[in-house]
Amino acid sequence: MGPTRAGKRGGRCVGPIPGSSRLHFTVLSGWAQRGSFDLAPRENVARNSCCRCGELVVAQISPWASPGHIRITFSPVAFSVRTIEADRHREFNASQPSVSFLQTPAWGQVKSEWRSESVGWFNGTDDPVGAGLVLYRQLPKIKKYLAYLPEGPVIDWDAPDIGEWLKPLAEHLRGAGAFGIRIGAPAIVRRWSAETIKAAIADDRVTRLSEAIPDQVNHQTTRTRNQLREMGWRPPEDEDGFAAGQPRFVFQLPIEGRTPEQLLAGMNQLWRRNIKKAAKAGVVVQRGTIDQLPEFHRLYVETAERDHFRPRPLSYFQTMFDALLAEDSDRIRLYLARHDDDLVAATTWVRVGQHTWYSYGASSTAKRDVRGSNAIQWQMITDALDAGATIYDLRGITEGLEADDPHLGLIQFKVGTGGEAVEYLGEWDLPLNPLLYKAFDLYMKRR
Repeated sequence: MGPTRAGKRGGRCVGPIPGSSRLHFTVLSGWAQRGSFDLAPRENVARNSCCRCGELVVAQISPWASPGHIRITFSPVAFSVRTIEADRHREFNASQPSVSFLQTPAWGQVKSEWRSESVGWFNGTDDPVGAGLVLYRQLPKIKKYLAYLPEGPVIDWDAPDIGEWLKPLAEHLRGAGAFGIRIGAPAIVRRWSAETIKAAIADDRVTRLSEAIPDQVNHQTTRTRNQLREMGWRPPEDEDGFAAGQPRFVFQLPIEGRTPEQLLAGMNQLWRRNIKKAAKAGVVVQRGTIDQLPEFHRLYVETAERDHFRPRPLSYFQTMFDALLAEDSDRIRLYLARHDDDLVAATTWVRVGQHTWYSYGASSTAKRDVRGSNAIQWQMITDALDAGATIYDLRGITEGLEADDPHLGLIQFKVGTGGEAVEYLGEWDLPLNPLLYKAFDLYMKRR
């Protein structure tokens, strides 16, 4: 029964073709001399698990196949990227185990100095298979923009060809007037355990974290990094360049399936002692309200003066709380630690799905001996566990491990929790207009 005409139609993916990790069955219809038939009958593929986003395929029916047969050629459907509504973006994020809070529509409201847009990836289906929050920063005097996706987009970073995802993004952003793109790939490259980091700090031959042998290496991410370079993407300069961006190295505490007792036992002796000391001294940690943000901010400014960084204004935190809480009533929390009515530590805690973050922190110069910082961290960790989180993220660390490195104390503080250092693929730039890209870079350096 040979075919008399050829057809090419899209279909609904229902599972993988046996023996192939790339090609998948679709429910399609073809034409032959006697009526119609299914190329991939439902009963033959129902037992197969449904494939992920990028694997929807189309089938080409060849009219010159050998008699009695139909020759079918499968190929992936190309992605398209287009603007999506904020509600649709939120629905996509809710379908994921977690996404960075910097990739939520609410974050676009926090960064009011940037114009924001939610974008979705589509491959012939009605629902997005990837999404991202784009922040646009305009060049002075002309309507050209840097397009920034902090800690995003949320796509399949393990895809065999990452260009299938990023090329349509570049086309969309170029059409929106972007002269350059910065992404923050949330793909993990390497991990170092607390024990490995402590050994590296004690080894005079190791001066940076990247020089220490990691406990885990993700070779798929290494392939993705090589593909980015081949496509013209490049990492921004470590110390210079426009916008400091988000940290490439972070410290995380895996908490899934662990009890508070197990988490406490996993901490080093100093952490355990300080948590007990804070409790014995009478430090009380409580959830704060938006109305108490001025208290947090006063302590935050004190911390900024002591640690020599520029503090954000109170209005920034008020906007952050308003925007994030409007999206989810438990998206962000304020924690306050007091000793004899004196505020000794204050922090903000953020959760999206199964991931929680320690976002901002402040501590008093006085009464440091009551260990308010340890007490407030312990409360946030146990609350993250109660909220169903799998990761408690203490955010950024630097690479320096030498004894005279000014940030070594911060690394040691976080290592004491018993977690692990994680290196992300991080931020990469694609200049769409090299001249404008360079001009904007110089402008930002001179601000």
